Amino acid sequence: MVEGLSMDGPRLIQERKRSHMCGDLRAADIGQSVVVMGWVQTYRDLGGAVFIDLRDRTGLVQVVFDESSTKEAHGIADRVRGEWVIGVAGKVRSRGSNVNPKLPTGEIEIEADYIEVFNRAETPPFEISDDVDTSEDKRLAYRYLDLRRPSIQRTLLMRSRLNQVARRSLVEQGFTELETPFMVKYTPGGARNFVVPSRLNPGSFYALAESPQIYKQLFMIAGFDRYFQITKCFRDEDLRQDRQPEFTQIDLELSFVDMRDIHQVVERMVRSLFKETIDVTLPDPFPVMTYDEAMRRYGSDKPDLRFGLEHVVLTDLVKQHDGGGVPLFKQALAQGGIIKAMVVPGEQPLSRTEVDKLEVEAKGVGAAGLGRAKIAEDGTWTQSPFSKVIEDGLRVAINEATGARPQDTILFQFGPPKLVHTVMSHLRLHLGRKLGLIPEGAWKVLWVTDFPLFEYDEKSRTYVAAHHPFTSPRHEDVDRLTSDPGACRALAYDLVLNGNEIAGGSIRIHDPDVQAKVFDALSISAEEQQAKFGFLLEALSFGAPPHGGIAAGMDRLAMLIAGGQSLRDVIPFPKTQKGADPMSGAPTPIQEQQLADLFIRSIAPPSKESKDGTKEATKEATKEAT
Repeated sequence: MVEGLSMDGPRLIQERKRSHMCGDLRAADIGQSVVVMGWVQTYRDLGGAVFIDLRDRTGLVQVVFDESSTKEAHGIADRVRGEWVIGVAGKVRSRGSNVNPKLPTGEIEIEADYIEVFNRAETPPFEISDDVDTSEDKRLAYRYLDLRRPSIQRTLLMRSRLNQVARRSLVEQGFTELETPFMVKYTPGGARNFVVPSRLNPGSFYALAESPQIYKQLFMIAGFDRYFQITKCFRDEDLRQDRQPEFTQIDLELSFVDMRDIHQVVERMVRSLFKETIDVTLPDPFPVMTYDEAMRRYGSDKPDLRFGLEHVVLTDLVKQHDGGGVPLFKQALAQGGIIKAMVVPGEQPLSRTEVDKLEVEAKGVGAAGLGRAKIAEDGTWTQSPFSKVIEDGLRVAINEATGARPQDTILFQFGPPKLVHTVMSHLRLHLGRKLGLIPEGAWKVLWVTDFPLFEYDEKSRTYVAAHHPFTSPRHEDVDRLTSDPGACRALAYDLVLNGNEIAGGSIRIHDPDVQAKVFDALSISAEEQQAKFGFLLEALSFGAPPHGGIAAGMDRLAMLIAGGQSLRDVIPFPKTQKGADPMSGAPTPIQEQQLADLFIRSIAPPSKESKDGTKEATKEATKEAT
């Protein structure tokens, strides 16, 4: 206990209360008596006066303890150190000519007459500042300290604002906020589920919901008309920068609507999110592009529209010229492949070495190589493996089709469509970053629609649902469900922002006859239908309205708006890429008795003792379980 302080508890909290947040004080407050509380950011003793920068979630304010006027408070302040928790009373005064333009509170300071130490602090393992040079692993191990950093606090406060704005927008549009269960029935076929053993039902397990999909459709069948929730979802997947095992989504479902109705609801919400958090005005309405067009122009179903470098499909053109003398072109066509090109402008010249590096990039995503041609002043091709064999007619036609001019470089890729799109999309994004073509502060939003309803699985030689088996086909494609399933388009839609999918959804099937045809196309037997989706199918039979919905990824949306590089930047207590929590040590082994209570046994190999002292199963137990 620092001398001079009450033994009955914090006097400032009991008697005077906090009057202001540190970062809220301004020149208009000069002359006011104030009480502020927070953490000591920095401490400076300048001989006769102690200066403390006091921090709370709103920012910093400078506090001055002058020995000549407040000897007792000065004596206590002289012993305060970084990250101590204190309360201060005093009067706001001007800093005169010593203004700090880097701080919102830089015009003023608090002349303190009282200080109270609430809690001393050990020296933290890293500096609490935004420019801290500490590994992420260490910061995650002390996440409660990392969360004190101003940039992270600003991000999480912004995320709180996103939640508020989303709720208000949806409530204003007639939505009801309802909850769905986390522990649900395991239904194979989607993402891998986390499972939870049931003690009361030995040998049975719950799955943690990967989404509220089935339950929100049940809300529509129940007649709630418009549902939403901001909810946690769980997927046991391999992790990366934009994935976490538990994540948050804004989940919506609506009755008696078509695709455009849903778009309008989401657009209104997203426009509000951007306007009220970072004062950005998004277009009204959002532009729309079909899946086929997106793949043709950008090779991706989530194209980044902030820069050019669009692709040009040359397949039909090369067919007209019967390969144009290029054996590789003719071979690709004979094998059912496509041919694509992309022009790198001469204003962004690529050397031979740089093009060779691009080929390495292409091979890194599965390409066999990378065709290229630099356009000479007379339109001929140089620095190209095709220059000696290509016929003039095809060369001229390609130059015209791509708009290539002298000094431009054309990049080619040909082969199976999926591979060509993947390689060219990767190269486009790589060049956009490398050549500095992506403008800072730009926001480009886009709806992508008309996705394929099915994907063909070469291993099983069957169709699988591209989204889920309750996604409605376009009305004009219903007859193709039996004759040509691969040609069916879905009433599905994704919302794309700067090349990132931030929301996805679909119109659902409400007609039992259409649902039966979809199950037939997916080769799902009646027994499998009942095992996987029995209770939903039964519910649909009792009168389901036409309905559809969408889910927006709150974590990804917050990451983009905040300018973060990883979802871990916007989640208060995230997991590492191995799904671990370095702060708490989770996941950890559990004791044998706990396993016995759940009627399960671990067959994991033995490991070293964990942080909490528990141990993995012994070798003997492992052998027995196996």
